[in-house]
Amino acid sequence: MHYPIGLLFDLLASSSALPWNITVHFKSFPEKDLLHCPSKDAVEAHFMSCVKEADALKHKSQVINEMQKKDHKQLWMGLQNDRFDQFWAINRKLMEYPAEENGFRYIPFRIYQTTTERPFIQKLFRPVAADGQLHTLGDLLREVCPSALAPEDGEKKNQVMIHGIEPMLETPLQWLSEHLSYPDNFLHISIIPQPTD
Repeated sequence: MHYPIGLLFDLLASSSALPWNITVHFKSFPEKDLLHCPSKDAVEAHFMSCVKEADALKHKSQVINEMQKKDHKQLWMGLQNDRFDQFWAINRKLMEYPAEENGFRYIPFRIYQTTTERPFIQKLFRPVAADGQLHTLGDLLREVCPSALAPEDGEKKNQVMIHGIEPMLETPLQWLSEHLSYPDNFLHISIIPQPTD
């Protein structure tokens, strides 16, 4: 419930054939592995909490705080009812930034790895360096998760996946955040072992 389905696919099944087969069990809920979802209201509250956290990183919560309750509801209802126009009419405001700033204050991201016990990595990371250069996905990984990158003279051991694709490490992080963030406005990045086949 608390991880987007695309992220779960990237982490657990990206090397499997499509369509992805999912088995749903109605008994013996795995309480130790998954958060139990008590109601639709809990899902909405979790989603809005993530959106607010992302806005705090990007805009110091200014955008979300200026919205009215009806805007929050429209954002949720657009997502829940699969109505992109309704969702994007509100989410667009959360993805904008002043032209003179060249990007968000910080990039809301989480890095997930299948080879570690840690659920995810999340740190403050600016999209623009002190010298004005745009930070790239490679810059983020070098600073936050260097083990994900292949050594200069070594073999590539990991894939970096976002929405089922492996973006180039030279891709500006600001662009990735604007175009590949999940509906919660976070950039969910999966680090998975390089397929052997």
